[in-house]
Formats: sequence, C-alpha cells, structure tokens
Amino acid sequence: MVPLLFLYPHDFSIQDVSFTMNRNTPFAVVLFAVIGMGLFSTPAQLQGAALEVQTGDQICLVGNALGERMQHQNFWETLLYQRFPDKQLAVRNLCFPGDEPYTRIRSKNFGDPNAHLTHSKASVVLFFFGYNESFAGEEGLQAFADDLLQLVEETQTQKYDGKQAPRIVLVSPIAFENVGDPNLPDGVAHNQRLAAYSAAMEEVAKETGVGFVDLFTPTLALFEESDERLTLNGCHLNEAGYRALAPILDAGLFGDGGPQQIDESLRQVVDGKSFHWWHRYRAVNGFSIYGDRGKAGFDGTYRNVDVMERERAILDQMTANRDQRIWAVAQGMKVVGEIDDSNTLPFINPKTNVGIPNDPNAKRGKLGTLQYLSGEEQQKLFKLPPGYEINLFASEEDFPELANPVALNFDNSGRLWVATMESYPHWKPKTKLNDKILVFNDADGDGKADDCQVFADGLHQPTGFEIGRGGAYIAQQPDILYAKDTDGDGKADHIDRRLIGFDSADSHHGIAAFTWGPGGKLFFQEGTFKFSQVESPYGLTRMSEAGVWRYDPRTEKFGAYINFAFANPWGHVFDRWGQDFIADASPGFTYWAAPISGKIDYPAKHPGGSQHRRIAALTGGDPKYSHRTLYEKRIRPSAGCEIVSSRHFPDDVQGDFLLCNVIGERAILSHSIAEVDSGFVGTEVPSLVRCEDGNFRPIDLQFGPDGALYIVDWHNALIGHLQHNLRDPSRDHSHGRIWRVTYPERPLLKPEPIAGASLDSLLTQLKSPEHRTRYRVRRELAERDSAEVVAALDAWVPTLEGDSEQVEHDRLEALWAYQTQNHIDAALLAQLLASKDHRVRAAAVRVLVSWRDSVDEPLAQLQALVGDSHPRVRLEAVRGLSFFAGDEAIEATLGVLEYDMDDYLQYTLDETMRVLE
Repeated sequence: MVPLLFLYPHDFSIQDVSFTMNRNTPFAVVLFAVIGMGLFSTPAQLQGAALEVQTGDQICLVGNALGERMQHQNFWETLLYQRFPDKQLAVRNLCFPGDEPYTRIRSKNFGDPNAHLTHSKASVVLFFFGYNESFAGEEGLQAFADDLLQLVEETQTQKYDGKQAPRIVLVSPIAFENVGDPNLPDGVAHNQRLAAYSAAMEEVAKETGVGFVDLFTPTLALFEESDERLTLNGCHLNEAGYRALAPILDAGLFGDGGPQQIDESLRQVVDGKSFHWWHRYRAVNGFSIYGDRGKAGFDGTYRNVDVMERERAILDQMTANRDQRIWAVAQGMKVVGEIDDSNTLPFINPKTNVGIPNDPNAKRGKLGTLQYLSGEEQQKLFKLPPGYEINLFASEEDFPELANPVALNFDNSGRLWVATMESYPHWKPKTKLNDKILVFNDADGDGKADDCQVFADGLHQPTGFEIGRGGAYIAQQPDILYAKDTDGDGKADHIDRRLIGFDSADSHHGIAAFTWGPGGKLFFQEGTFKFSQVESPYGLTRMSEAGVWRYDPRTEKFGAYINFAFANPWGHVFDRWGQDFIADASPGFTYWAAPISGKIDYPAKHPGGSQHRRIAALTGGDPKYSHRTLYEKRIRPSAGCEIVSSRHFPDDVQGDFLLCNVIGERAILSHSIAEVDSGFVGTEVPSLVRCEDGNFRPIDLQFGPDGALYIVDWHNALIGHLQHNLRDPSRDHSHGRIWRVTYPERPLLKPEPIAGASLDSLLTQLKSPEHRTRYRVRRELAERDSAEVVAALDAWVPTLEGDSEQVEHDRLEALWAYQTQNHIDAALLAQLLASKDHRVRAAAVRVLVSWRDSVDEPLAQLQALVGDSHPRVRLEAVRGLSFFAGDEAIEATLGVLEYDMDDYLQYTLDETMRVLE
C-alpha cells in the first residue's frame, strides 16, 4: 500500500478517488489505498492553451534544472519557432539548478532576478519550480505555495519590457522515473510529493490568474509507457527525455495541434543561439567581471570589468543575430554561409602590464619570462636530490595540442590522460572553443610519449577530470560532463551534463582535484567566491565559498563532503589506510580531512585554523583548539598533491607527502608525515624537484604504472586574475609540458594488466604495495558487473587468513570493494571494527557511518567506539555521530571527554556538538 499523499486545496481526482476542498480548507494529509504506481496511472490530459504569444515576445525561463537544461537540449524551443515562425519570438534562459522562489544563491554582484529579466526585456515568464521544494514534504507545502503566490504577485507588478506586466505561466515538475535500478529510488515516494506540489502550483495559478502547465501527469504516463530510459537518474531528463517532453510542453502552453517532429536544421541554429547566451549569462570568471576582481587586471587604462563587460555586450549582440537567423530558417527562407557578426561592438584590447616600472608581480616572484625556453634548455635548470633524474615525457614541441595542461590521470591500460586549457583564462567570443582531454601512450616504455590522441575537444576550462565507469568525468564549470567512447575509436562520442549547478565565478577556483575515494565515491573541489546548488534524486545540496564535493555514480547520491573555510582547495589524496589530506592552494595550507568532514548544514561552515582563532579572539574563547594544518607552511601557493608509494623510489621517502608549488619556488615540496595523537604531523624535508625556470608551473602530479612520478607543467609566464588583465596579450596559449621523475638505481615497475584482467587477477593486485596500482584496480572493479564482483569477493575474503598488517589491509580493501558495489557486508565490517590495527578500525568506522541506514544499531556501535583505545578511532566515531540527532547522540559524543583529548579531537568534538545542539 502507498502510505500518504498530501494535496494542496483544490478539486483533485485520481482514478476513482476524488477529493474536493475549498480555499479555506487547510493543507491536509489524505489517506487512500492503492497499489504501487497504479496510484498515478491516469491518462495524460493536457490543459488548454496556457499562453497566447504576441509578435516580438521575449520569453524568459526562470527556475530549476528542468528549465535550465532546456538550453542544452533545445527541442521545445525548436518546436516553439516551428509553431510560430512569423512571431519573431526570442527565448532567454535564466534558470539555475536548485533555484526556488526566494532561495537563489549567486556569486557576488551577479544581479538579482529582476535585473536579468529587465535586461532580457521579458514579456513572458515561465516559472519552473516544485521539484527541490517537494523534499520538504507535507510540512513545507504551505510555505512553498505562499512563496510562489508572493513571487507571482510581485512579478505581476513589473514591466520588464518597459510597457506592461509580463504574462506568467507556472510549469509543474515532471514525474520521477522508476528506471529499474536497485541502486536508485523507485520513485513512489517522490511522485507522491511531486503530485502534491504540482497541485499546489495549479492552485496558485488559479488564484492569480496566470497560466499553468501540468507536466507531472503526462510524464508519469510517458515513463510508464516508454521502452527507453528517459532520465539520467530518475529526476533529470536525458536527451531522449527532453525530445519526448518537447511536444508535451508545447501542447500545455499553446494547446493541441502543434508540430510533433523536430526540425533538426532549425535546432542547430537554436543551439548556436543558446551557446552564445549561455556564455554571456553564465560567464566563467564572473567574479573577475562583475565581482570584486573586476577592478583588477589594470593595464593603465582598462580593468577586467571594462574588457569583459564589453565581451558580454558582444555576446548579447551575437545572440540577437542568431535570433534573426532562427526566424529566417523557421519561415523557410534559404540562408547560406556563416552568421554575419560584423555589427557587434569592437573588442577592447588591453596592453600588457608585464615589465612596467617597479612591476610588483616580478618582485613577488609571480612573473616568469616571456622568452620561453625549449624543453632541453629547461631540463638543465632542474635541481633534484642525489640519485633522482628528470626527463621530458611530452611537450608542445612534439605535441602542439599540449597547450596549458592542468590535470593528469593514468587509465587502467597505463596511458596518460591530460586536460588542456588553451582558452585560459576565458574563451573569447568569435574564436574557436577547443580545450581538450588528450591521451598519451608510451608504447616502447622509454619514458617518452610516442603518440597523442584527442579523447574530447570543444571543451571550456576543464580544470579537472577523472577516468571511470567506462568514460571520464570532466569539469566544465558550471557543469561536470560525463564523456564516453561508445564506438571504440578512442574519441568520446557521447557527452552528457551529468552534474550541474556549480558556480562559474572563477576559473582558478573551478572544479578540480578529482579523485576516487577507496569506497568508490568521486571527490572534487571548488574554491571561494562560488555559490553552488546541485540537485539530485535525494534532494538539493547548497555550498558557498569553497568545499569538497562527494558523488556516487552508482547510487547518484551527491552532497558536500567537506564544508570548510578553505580559500581554494586544489589537491586531494588518500593514504594506504583511507585517511585523506586536502591541499588549499591560495594560502598553501594542507589539512587532514577527518576532523573537518563531519556533517555541517548550509550555510554554516567548519571554521579554518586562522578563522577559528579570530572567532576565539572576538568571543573570548580559547584559541588553543583550532583545527591545525598538517605542517608548518613555509611558502605558497600550492596545487596538486600526492603520497609517495612506489618501490621504484627509495625506502626512506615512502609515505612522504608531495605538493606542487606554482609560484614561490616552482617546486615539488616534500614532507615526512608522522602519526601523532589522533592525527598526523608533517615536517618539511628537502624538495623533490626545483626549477630555476620561472615558467615552470607544476600543477598536478601522479605516480604512473611504471613507478615514476609524472608532473604537469602548466608552463606559463603569466598566471592569476588579479595581476594581469584577463585579456593581457602576454598570456600564453601554446606551451605545456609533462615531466617524469625517476630513481635509476632502483628498477622501474613492471605492471600487471588491469584493463580487462580477470577478477582473480584484480583481487590479487589489491595486495600491491603501490597505492596507484590498487587505485586503478579499484576503478576497474567498479566498472565490472556487481553480482560477479560480489561473488568473487565472497570467495576471496575467506582466503585472507591471519592477522598480519598485510592481511588486515587486504580485508580492508575487500570492505571498500563491497562499498563500491553498494553491497553491505555487516559481518566483514564488524570484523574490521574489532581489528587489532587502529588504522583499520578507523577506516571501518568511516564505512559504518556511510552504511548507517543499512546496518543494525549504528548509533550504539558508535557509542562503543567513542571509548576505543586509540584516539583516531575515537575521533572517527565522534565525527560519525555528527550525522545523527537527539539526546542519545549527544550523550554518546560527550563520552569522549572521559579520555585524553588533543587538538584534533577537541575540534571534532566542538563541531559535532555544534551540529547536534
């Protein structure tokens, strides 16, 4: 039986059960008995026309991801022009994923909704709301209806086009699709809520006299009848879903009788218009355009804001030019050639400020030299400790595609993938947008790339990426793309916007530092200035001013992993035992992640070390227990990080923490790490790599399958948005290098095959001493059939006999492999929670917290673990209790005070209690 459905007051009918409530009836919970999805199996009955268009209408979409994705899947808009070819209509999409009527977070000075509606001269506004709000359930229904009512009434007082109030249509959320995946929600509870919130929207429309389109009812029927999957994750439509939705929305807005087939030639023109509007409205580097850094980049005449706002004006004009082309094609006119953009304003071209008298950037060591050295010349300027060597693996000299490289990863076949950003710092209108993901192969094993293949191109600012689940996840703020090669030619032919709603305030603070956690979650980071809101099948997550995200592609669970007062996190690495460390680029700090990864609800943040001390000083508190950094920082800023785990490197550096320094020393800094109290303390040791070439910009690094260390060299004289104009002509768009560090006295590794290997071979390789070998094996296992992997694990775990450190670690790898497959093994978890090794127990506590909704008595288990003999296990338990609520959780948390405390434990206790209280 389906439990409950709550309805907004109005006449409503489902199958044979009808309820009639007048306007004075309060919101109610209506009980009824039906079976499964049969509750909603009413045939689709489209409304009459909700909107009558007028010649020259400027139609603006406002609201959540349902509307936002329409500018990337332009099927409905194409039908609009097909239906009204002579009306000279224009569409501007102002939607943001996660937007609600009065909660729409934006980066500084982005502009309020009315400002953008006025800029667009909106005469028609389509509001897309109801999905994210529905997670508030019955308790939030009245507030949603009240907010929506207020928004409509306020909008009716505006004259965005300078003439009259806009015509308004409320568009309901779509239904939730049951995709038949046991890892995803089945949609029954979702659809109960969505039905109620859709009904609430209809009632508001009646009360205010505006239009209403019911998408919920027809899409519910559509999902039940369709033979193909129409959503990415149950709640967000895929390309086929938007194609199917287009005629439904068209009929809901304008009545039956509209076109049913998409004119693909017209859609291509609409795509071009939407592309230019997108780059105007969702401009990357917004904080350096209209935000505080707009005043930076001074060349003596112009600042960032002058140059970049001119480009946004040009994009407005180019968008309008494409409106003209749309109207011509829609009316059947013959059009040839490229669209003429000669009518746009001229670009403002600032002059370089490099080499001006008393150049502060040169004094501060931020400036390289505009006289770029060859790779051979640069190699002579490296300084390494005795015994190490460095060689050039690839450069722009042999591979011109390698321009402005920013991130690297090795795939399971041993090939090196690199993200490039030739368009850095910002794509310029009227130029080709063609940032790339490249794949290098060293076929003969001589430590130099033999060939380069383009996996994906046409990208914009791919600040980070990771390989996995049969493709690659690629940052393209404000999105994360999923790209896949489906025909085996080595190039991505399927790309979808997998996750959307991240901010686009700053390419330097863009989504970066992708890494798979040991339990199969994908982690990535973004920096300050950014205000992001991301929808998922489980609800909406907001985060502002920097943090670390976590995403599970198997379950589509998404949320904030660390919401901390970072400046710009740009590095993330896990050690052998699942403990992770975060490098914060701008200040150069590095943090142990466990104490700062407890639950904290938006907009609160865990305070950083310096921020915590300032708060203590202002409030008279004790600054002693601030969250400290991993080591005493000597120099800044940093970028990517890595932990030494390679038998090719000397024994005395194993476990050292490596960190890229991109300005102060142009070096790979190195730190020894020791366990102290509940956490870790690092000590800087001599750098692994230093270079006297000022253009050496190490930004990412990773150990390869051969055991050598590979380093991305951004290789650019000018970096930064403050020091130089975004369009400073001295910015480089052609150089980039990959360096390789070896220790010739020790042999290189001879890796076993991972891609396509048998499950038995993969499980054996989980015993490898090298972290990156196990990392790639885990990634391979994540792509295999779950039932087969689980069966292989079930057979493998009993063979792991004894209690040696290696065996205990093998069992931990098995636990993580189960977690990756979303398979609960409570028995193995219990065994590892009782391990004699505190590192294993601490890692198992983290898994217990992740499985808290699926195992017995998790709160009681954590209460016992608060009294563990090792402080790190106690800290993990206190952290885990932040995800619970109530007096019992508070009592369990405070139990830690019966034991010795240290800085890390006190910080974690303070933050957990802040949440619980």
